[in-house]
Amino acid sequence: MSLTPEGQVFLRRVEKILREMREAVREMDDFCQLKRGGIKIAVPPMIGAYLFPDIFTHFKNSHPFLDLLVFEEGSLAARAMLEREELDLGIIILPEHSDNLNTIPIVQETIVLCVAPTHRLSRENQVSFKQLKNEEFILLKEDSYHRQVIMEQCQIYQFQPRVIFSSTQIQTIKALVSSGAGISFLMQRVVAQDAPQIISLPLAEPITINIGLAWKKDKYLSKASQAFIEFIHEYTQSPDFHNPWRLLPQSFPPCKMKELS
Repeated sequence: MSLTPEGQVFLRRVEKILREMREAVREMDDFCQLKRGGIKIAVPPMIGAYLFPDIFTHFKNSHPFLDLLVFEEGSLAARAMLEREELDLGIIILPEHSDNLNTIPIVQETIVLCVAPTHRLSRENQVSFKQLKNEEFILLKEDSYHRQVIMEQCQIYQFQPRVIFSSTQIQTIKALVSSGAGISFLMQRVVAQDAPQIISLPLAEPITINIGLAWKKDKYLSKASQAFIEFIHEYTQSPDFHNPWRLLPQSFPPCKMKELS
């Protein structure tokens, strides 16, 4: 008994289909067992500069087969992308309230004024926004929540800041500030080790921000995304989470995580 020519063509097709089915089952099994998977995650530049590398390293150590596709986006842009379901997760500056996002707070940060050692305000104990009316500002780009907060403070004191440079590159901003090109506003922890090249000064009107993990409510979460959320839950409660801060000067102690209302 032998196959007809039609049967031989059919057999080749069926064998290919069965092979593809077996591959599909194996791939789905890998995803279910977290042997494979990818996560699209947004991280703003300033958070990416100091907080995310440590999180990334520990996550890859515990889940070596899961890939993180990282988008460097400001918090405002990242929120919009999460709501449009273009991203799975975001480590962003959290909104005070959101009807569309689930959030896990990670850490609370303070924004400080950054000036060059030769700046006229460098010896002040603290600085008010009303003292900054005639200064030249160096800020993050428009899609950042951080910039939005600074602009709102300027409006309260009824002046439009003169923004001479906008960038997503924290090191570029630091270099310009240290050279005396202008002033900027960065997270306290980001500039904690830059003295004496950069002087960081408390603001008379303190600005604190809550950094955390966010994802869209009611959106399907892959096994990989669920694993990252569980990792953040566990890691931020572990002693390892505070290790990076032990290298910082004692004047900049680790901020305790604060639950958001």
